[in-house]
Amino acid sequence: MPQTIALIDDDQNILTSVSMLLEAEGFEVRTYPDGESGLQGILGKPPDLAVLDIKMPRLNGLEVLERLRKTSSLPVIFLTSKDDDEDELTGLSLGADDYIRKPFSQTLLLARIRAVLRRREAVAANEPAMMVRGNLALDEKRHLCTWKGLPIDLTVTEFLILMALAQRPGHVKSRDQLLDAAYGESAFVDDRTIDSHIKRLRKKFKVTDEDFSEIETLYGVGYRFSS
Repeated sequence: MPQTIALIDDDQNILTSVSMLLEAEGFEVRTYPDGESGLQGILGKPPDLAVLDIKMPRLNGLEVLERLRKTSSLPVIFLTSKDDDEDELTGLSLGADDYIRKPFSQTLLLARIRAVLRRREAVAANEPAMMVRGNLALDEKRHLCTWKGLPIDLTVTEFLILMALAQRPGHVKSRDQLLDAAYGESAFVDDRTIDSHIKRLRKKFKVTDEDFSEIETLYGVGYRFSS
């Protein structure tokens, strides 16, 4: 079965050209011209990955992602305007897996889509299947995370960052090391991206356990998992 991409953008030229590119590469593509129809389409028939423009009518990309993250950890790549740094950070804090700036090359977009899908597949295929660190349990094969026996719904990127931290509790991981673990050495991603993902990870755990404090910041150095 071909992997399915949901493409949501109010620019018909982008919908047409990108869908042609992805279909030529063997993907099934579903296109939506605005955030409202895109959200309903994703919820009604979930794809393998979604590509969202941020600035759209009816619902913008940030609103779509915020609603989507209430029930789904679907991999999401944002399309942002060149100078929308704040939108990028907001998107990452809401749980986006990656972003790419307009105008973009189709080759770069294709590479980012494949990278996110590979990361998800690598998590599912990795062995050993279970990692337990104190109250934390990570089932790599099924992409499941629990804290004190309660499920924590993580995106692909959040899962990989947490797994990198939990592999060696007490050892500090720099932002560059966490970027490599989550995105791979070939990705060009601002290190502020990690800060946004860490913030969202902590928020998710605190919903389950308000006393959660195991992800520690060492200012100027990086992060560590304390359990």
